[in-house]
Amino acid sequence: MTDPIRQWMEKYIAAWATNEPDDIRALFTEEAVYATRPYDPDAWRGREQIVEKWIASADEPEDWRFEWSVLGTDGDLAFVQGRTTYLNDRPSYENLWVIRLGPDGRASAFTEWFMERKT
Repeated sequence: MTDPIRQWMEKYIAAWATNEPDDIRALFTEEAVYATRPYDPDAWRGREQIVEKWIASADEPEDWRFEWSVLGTDGDLAFVQGRTTYLNDRPSYENLWVIRLGPDGRASAFTEWFMERKT
């Protein structure tokens, strides 16, 4: 599964940089759930809400850098460790993402954990 998650991550980072609705839509199934924290009671539900919420909280592409690696996979689940570094005065973060990919390579579920990095 490493190739599908690598392809998905490349598309995710591209969508993060463009904030284009079609780039974001291409990442998720119609009924996908995007949780900004584990057990998120306010998770974004459905592709259109994901697009709406993503754009509402969008980062500017020149304001961040992101490094990542696949920690492992288990069936249709992938575990990604990331480091988000903001270039302005915002804090930077260590990330853990759990992504469930469908057969078509789109995510049906995405959950992120993030912790501010102390420097």
